Amino acid sequence: MAKTNTKELKGGLGAVKGLQVAGVSAGFRKNPERLDLALIVAPPTSTAAGVFTQSNFAAAPVSVSREHLASQAEGKGFRALIINSGNANAATGKEGLVTAKQACSLVSEIIKCDEEEVLVASTGVIGAQLPYKPFSVGVPLAVNLLGAGRGESISMGLSTAEAIMTTDTFPKTAARSFVLYAADGTEVTYTVGGMAKGSGMIAPHMATMIAVLATDARIEQAALQQALKEAVDLSFNKVTIDSDTSTNDSAYLIATGAANPKEALQPGSEAFEAFKAVLREVCQDLTYQIAEDGEGATKVIVVDVTGAANSKDADLVARAIADSPLVKTTVAGHDANWGRIAMAAGKAGASFKQEEVSISILDLEVFVNGTPVEFSEEEALKRFKERSEVFISVNLGAGEAATRIWTCDLTKEYVAINGDYRS
Repeated sequence: MAKTNTKELKGGLGAVKGLQVAGVSAGFRKNPERLDLALIVAPPTSTAAGVFTQSNFAAAPVSVSREHLASQAEGKGFRALIINSGNANAATGKEGLVTAKQACSLVSEIIKCDEEEVLVASTGVIGAQLPYKPFSVGVPLAVNLLGAGRGESISMGLSTAEAIMTTDTFPKTAARSFVLYAADGTEVTYTVGGMAKGSGMIAPHMATMIAVLATDARIEQAALQQALKEAVDLSFNKVTIDSDTSTNDSAYLIATGAANPKEALQPGSEAFEAFKAVLREVCQDLTYQIAEDGEGATKVIVVDVTGAANSKDADLVARAIADSPLVKTTVAGHDANWGRIAMAAGKAGASFKQEEVSISILDLEVFVNGTPVEFSEEEALKRFKERSEVFISVNLGAGEAATRIWTCDLTKEYVAINGDYRS
């Protein structure tokens, strides 16, 4: 059951068999032309998994979705996910919980399922009550569009991704197909697709703002939850824009089973491992797009830490570098000021000796085995100007552990975007 012929597809969630998706303008935003409501509907036999923010100010939709996902242990399945942008429904008390549950109830009534089989997510301004009326307008509009999409439309997948954007400058989608051999030896083509939103308030402890993944493989809920958690830890949990964790971070994984309804992928099998590899690839694609679209960003920064004593130390150092305003602004200024990288690594709390550390920027060695080395400032400036990616590599010389973190530079535009966010 080896994986073969992995291919990149367009359309994100729209590429997944059995999934129906739509994005509409419901009236959550002042701009009537902007899409602000996404609806995702799956067949009755589907399963879903989710991971959520660890913030103590978790939003109302996070609480409701956690509760509804827990009901799968009691025999409930998954049928739909409703997402609005423009209002986070966070820090909104009991009224916010009521609105989130009403949204689920409305969807369940229209598509004929139990309320617990509907999940909900929101993104936008924190602390404002989320109005219910746009749901009553937008959900019927979205349902009417579902038949046109039939889960295979590129345009429907893009409009769904557009509907969850806030300060994002482009919709973030990714999809891959891959082939596995079924038990009877026949080839089955499976798909993993996804969408994400996130541009600011990004430093998740689980996911990033809103991410939705789906596959047309049949996977039981416990195995699906395991696969999602592993993929998130190697992707969305490895991106930071501004070190701020959102109240609404949610990542979902849906399995429709439409590609091969009779045969579930089993944990520990070669087929399941192949699926997890493709899922991780899609998640990392979306993660990169989030770093690329960081608020005000001009460069993606890729921080690679190797030679750490353990994975915890590797992560501590990589995050310290990626979150450092001084490192991020030096990249924005096209300055190979590696001293700021050394500073950030030193404050991280990891175990290493500075005389064993080596640092490079843009493939230029600047510090080797604890000693500064000469490099061409002119060549560094040239590479800063020519490249959209800035690789920062740090070898701690303390062990074999390694990690990678994605981030972006910090510019004046970031201040302008967030200074005007509510106006």
